[in-house]
Amino acid sequence: MLIDIKTRIENISFDIRCVTAQKASEELVHNDGTLIDVRESGEVASQPVPYALNIPRGVLEMKALERFKDASIPLYIHCASGVRAKLAAEQLMQMGYEKVSVVTCPVSTINQALKE
Repeated sequence: MLIDIKTRIENISFDIRCVTAQKASEELVHNDGTLIDVRESGEVASQPVPYALNIPRGVLEMKALERFKDASIPLYIHCASGVRAKLAAEQLMQMGYEKVSVVTCPVSTINQALKE
């Protein structure tokens, strides 16, 4: 049986923490976390997010293990709609990362929060 993306997201087995851009921005100032943009490079080029590390969803698992050796580092994940961010967060949590949050707002809102 095929599962559509809405059902897939509803059935994520982890309790994924979701935060606003403002909350993520406030926390990043204090916790040495990383904001990860899981959009594709072309999307990032047309609407970049300052201070975000671009790791496209398709290579996240491989790049995360190279880049983040400490499972307790706070990771904040965002994309254009939230779908890829939630899937990415689930995967990171399955890999053992302990402090994963999804930023739940449009890219323009993230940009505004990071400028403040």
